[in-house]
Amino acid sequence: MGFDRRFTLGLIAWIAALSGALAASALAWLTPGLAAARLVAMLLVAGAIWGLWWHVSRTNFAVARFIEALRFDDTAARFGGTRGGGFEELGGALDEAMDRLRVRQSASAAEMRFLEALVDDMPVALLTVDRTSHVAPANKAARRLFRDAPGTRPEDYAAYGATLAKRLAGGDAAEEILLLTIEGRTQRVLVRSGTLERLGRSIRAVTVQPIQGTLDAVEMAAQTDLVRVLTHEILNSLTPVTSLAATAADLLDDPDLAANPRIGDARAAVTTLARRAHGLGHFIEAYRAVAHTPEIKRQVFAAGPWAEQLGRIFAARAPGLPLAIEVRPARLEIDADPDLLAQVLINLLQNAGQAMAGRERAPALALRIFADRDALAIEVEDNGPGVPEGLRADVFLPFFTTRATGTGVGLNLARQIVVAHGGSIAIDDAAGGGAVFRILL
Repeated sequence: MGFDRRFTLGLIAWIAALSGALAASALAWLTPGLAAARLVAMLLVAGAIWGLWWHVSRTNFAVARFIEALRFDDTAARFGGTRGGGFEELGGALDEAMDRLRVRQSASAAEMRFLEALVDDMPVALLTVDRTSHVAPANKAARRLFRDAPGTRPEDYAAYGATLAKRLAGGDAAEEILLLTIEGRTQRVLVRSGTLERLGRSIRAVTVQPIQGTLDAVEMAAQTDLVRVLTHEILNSLTPVTSLAATAADLLDDPDLAANPRIGDARAAVTTLARRAHGLGHFIEAYRAVAHTPEIKRQVFAAGPWAEQLGRIFAARAPGLPLAIEVRPARLEIDADPDLLAQVLINLLQNAGQAMAGRERAPALALRIFADRDALAIEVEDNGPGVPEGLRADVFLPFFTTRATGTGVGLNLARQIVVAHGGSIAIDDAAGGGAVFRILL
């Protein structure tokens, strides 16, 4: 230990100097006529005492400064530069320790920034609830999802759903699916909660993850699989029936059997059966479109010209039906498949026109496209009879229709296209009566 050896040597030197100064002072006091020498000797004694004290205290000063720097996180403090008595080695050691501490602090700060960014940017909304029931959004997703929350108490979140407010206030369930009203529409969310300990305080962390889009996609996949299997099995069973009915009709068409009136009736029955089986086959083939998931080819395009083109297409199909088109802002852009999305809206506009047919009041049809916070909203509103509450979920099912001439395919395909875009479609009551089909992308 170089520092210990040099410190000890310095200590011995200062003790020797003090001893010499005391001896000289004693000699000056014992010798008459040396008043000046006595003064010099006293000064030497005082200097030796001060030097000895400073030599011993320098270590304490350095360590005290080091501890003070640690106390205030001052990792920029330096302790080197001291010369003599081996203290440059002590200063170098303290500087090295401070440098290591600074590197560790920098690494810890970088890791903390990464964790904070990770939590803040995670797509799942995170809420924290402390012991005083103070609810705080902990990341961007939570601030965006619950931006309309009027306060920071669990009951302030009751506007989204009473079950969510109850979950924030406390509860035993660690994971459950809730129905919440978010951004004006009801959707399912997966809520998870857990308890954490932070700085001796207990904090509950609650994650809220909307899963309606995922459930819609799963439902669409299940429906298409079901329709695919049904149409395949029905066609497999119907094909031989159609073939045998046609063969039987040809056999009964033999001129030798024409004299028997019962054969004529049988021929007519079999011919009808063959014709109906053939027509049913074409009917089922048409429904196979429901079993094919649409392929989305996204592109960014201007909403205004695209909506005007839709208006011209609809005017050609329904020339007597006025259509009001509203796009805001005027330079709004859409990121979607323009052809498939146009197919959806043409279908909705035609359905609205048919719903308003035969009504006493003048028809009013509107197409609105606008930015709704972080989403693109498209609305088709009419003043027809509206859609009853109990049928609003059924109208999107395959083959469900309320019209005698309807096929029940159009709205299901529309929903498939919207869900394939990652969006949702829902029905609501129009302000002046009628129905509003609202698409959120």
